Amino acid sequence: MTAPNAQELLAVIASRQLRDDTTVFAGVGVPLLAAALARQRHAPRLTMVIEGGIIGPEIAPGRLPISTNEMRAGRRATMLPAITEAFLFAQRGFVDVGFMGGAQIDQYGNVNTSVVGADYWKPKVRLPGTGGANDIASLCREVIIVTAHEKRRFVPRVDFVTSPAWLGGGGARAAAGLLFGGVSRVVTTLGILDFDPASRRMRIEATHPGVSVETIRENTGFALDTAPIVETTAPPSADELAMLRALDPERRFLG
Repeated sequence: MTAPNAQELLAVIASRQLRDDTTVFAGVGVPLLAAALARQRHAPRLTMVIEGGIIGPEIAPGRLPISTNEMRAGRRATMLPAITEAFLFAQRGFVDVGFMGGAQIDQYGNVNTSVVGADYWKPKVRLPGTGGANDIASLCREVIIVTAHEKRRFVPRVDFVTSPAWLGGGGARAAAGLLFGGVSRVVTTLGILDFDPASRRMRIEATHPGVSVETIRENTGFALDTAPIVETTAPPSADELAMLRALDPERRFLG
């Protein structure tokens, strides 16, 4: 068994964050891979929700969907409601975890998938936009961000708040009317980050094997504190990697 690459490590560590008897709103790519792996390994009663309006599908190994609106995403699904109903389930409190990525993330967990640059109308880069990301960040009981760890992604303040986390920190989220939810942790290719309970600033919770706290700080565009205890994640096991690679044998998302 060859050693995991960065995407495989990210998917395995992300999958471990999911629990049995819960519901996860997962986008395609690494979040869906992680959810499918969790369902195969340790959370057989995990229910996946896919943005296209699909509840409880079974993802077939080697048949990973590349869109939220294709037939492979609906294999053996429990329900196929309208797309708006998928978000209404979250609004009603039925979705425990939202899995998200993002082009930029700031020290309070806010995510930008809209524009890079100070001028919204004349940005340096125009990104895909929100899709359902704002709804996921606003309505799920908990949000976990899954992303590569690069300094250009981790910025002090996002250029545009597409998806709100803790906004300006402290009680800012509640003051804005978002009375529950929020980003609980950020799983990256270098470690796991969580948020200080009082200030809501991002901090280092765990490092991956062979990665130091200093390396994480060097690859982050703002200062990071540490949790009271910084742990080291367990490396992916052989069977985790085998199951993951079987899900994506063509390596469309695993690189």
